[in-house]
Amino acid sequence: MTGGRTTPADGTHMAGRQNLRLLVQLRWIAVLGQALAIVVAVDGFSLALPLFDMALVVGLLAVFNLFSQLRLKWHLPVSQVELFLALLADVAALTAQLYLSGGATNPFIFLYLLQVALAAVLLRRRTTWLLAGVTSAAFAGLVLTHHHGYTLPLDLGGGLDSPFVLGMLVCFALNAVLLAAFITRITQNVRTRDARLAALRQRASEEEHIVHMGLLASGAAHELGTPLATLDVILGDWARAPAVAADAELQQDVRDMQAQVQRCKSILGGILMSAGEVRGEALTRTTVTAFLDGLVAQWRQAHPGARLDYRREIDADTVVIADPGLRQMVFNVLNNALEASPTLQRLTAVLEDGRLTLEVRDRGPGFVQEVLHSLGKPYRSTKGQPGRGLGLFLSHKVARSLSGTLSASNLPEGGACVTIRFPLSALTPEDADEPAQ
Repeated sequence: MTGGRTTPADGTHMAGRQNLRLLVQLRWIAVLGQALAIVVAVDGFSLALPLFDMALVVGLLAVFNLFSQLRLKWHLPVSQVELFLALLADVAALTAQLYLSGGATNPFIFLYLLQVALAAVLLRRRTTWLLAGVTSAAFAGLVLTHHHGYTLPLDLGGGLDSPFVLGMLVCFALNAVLLAAFITRITQNVRTRDARLAALRQRASEEEHIVHMGLLASGAAHELGTPLATLDVILGDWARAPAVAADAELQQDVRDMQAQVQRCKSILGGILMSAGEVRGEALTRTTVTAFLDGLVAQWRQAHPGARLDYRREIDADTVVIADPGLRQMVFNVLNNALEASPTLQRLTAVLEDGRLTLEVRDRGPGFVQEVLHSLGKPYRSTKGQPGRGLGLFLSHKVARSLSGTLSASNLPEGGACVTIRFPLSALTPEDADEPAQ
């Protein structure tokens, strides 16, 4: 049986992929913006620009972005180095365009600030300063030289008729809009990653809590084994005593006590099996229908006064592992339903599209909102007894270990419903073609 597990590195890799996707989107805007700026400069202001060279830069940037978009489909982690190289490619393309169109006299030179701002959000401190140094060096190089000595006329007094003033206005607007839009989305990615990491830390803490409880339960099971064995021997001696054999009522009392001792020993055995101490015996092969039918029969035997309505909607039987954790999980949910609604409980099992759904309903008062909101957290109980509230918590963990879910809700007609869903493949042995035991 296998279960999915998410690590903190997964959260970081997901944020890296989201940030690379944002850079790809921003680069497409840059490609369109550069093409539009070239057309406006040539047709609108009749500037003598090297069109072929500038179009070549736009084409190479578009090809690089297509490669980056295909790279996102590989589902590989995105490193800081990759993000740095992506920003470095954008800086190189911007520098080439500025070199061909006026160098430091081109008002779009301030788009370097956008690259530095993105680096400050996406990269670590060292690589951010490195990119800041690269952009500063590029600026200084453009001050010293540019293509054929072409200089954009400043004409600061010409207002919006001046290409330089209009370019400054467009550059400022681009910086403002892109920074507001993309840095907001990048910081949202960071917040999502931090929330995911916090959830993973909480999950690790809960799993450590479960390990401690398992160790305590295993130790208690070992300690209780000896007195239960002693009681079993004493009751056996009593059953053979002449005084007991002569009294039918006393014989029945001894048999009842022996049955309860055996039940306690069976419960302790289940604890040890869940702790993995006799795992070879626990993982027996059966079929899904036999497993569910046997589970219901065991629960009914332990609760003879219960009125359990069992409905099984499974057409195709499948070989599975009789997992004791799943059995105990269903027992916990049924026990809660019995406490809430002694008059009637219902268990429905449905197998559809390879997923097994177990639904337990009762006619009790339902869950309080506090329990529904904190489902899956320990010690959330309304029974007012210390140490209670672990049943649904442990059941939630078992469902998650099966790559499934456990959810709870209140029914409109009254009562509560607990639904367990998981893929049946989580219980399917690798050699499922062999006959079941």
